[in-house]
Amino acid sequence: QVQLVESGGGLVQAGGSLRLTCAASGRTSSSYAMGWFRQAPGKEREFVGTISWRGNRTYYADSVKGRFAVSRDNAKNLVYLQMNTLKPEDTAVYYCAAAKDKWVFSSRASDYDYWGQGTQVTVSS
Repeated sequence: QVQLVESGGGLVQAGGSLRLTCAASGRTSSSYAMGWFRQAPGKEREFVGTISWRGNRTYYADSVKGRFAVSRDNAKNLVYLQMNTLKPEDTAVYYCAAAKDKWVFSSRASDYDYWGQGTQVTVSS
């Protein structure tokens, strides 16, 4: 079992930056593939980015490519989502997710087994 807690959300002006942190706890949490997703009001949850369990591979949604970056510190059981050049359309609740199968490298929410409670990111224009 893995518990995930996101932090770092808030209100930021368009063009600004935020860094979200996902703290993972539980058994061998550093061996999980991790992903970030987001859900805006009235919309379905969408993929943002993912990082392999070793941290050597990342993959992003086209909408955030070049602006967002996922990284992890396995020694501290932390995963980060650095968000730069934020836009109003990035406004959403952001969730981190973990996959029990450490070889997962996926944009599909159904491939992830554990989810955090989410953190709100609001980008004003």
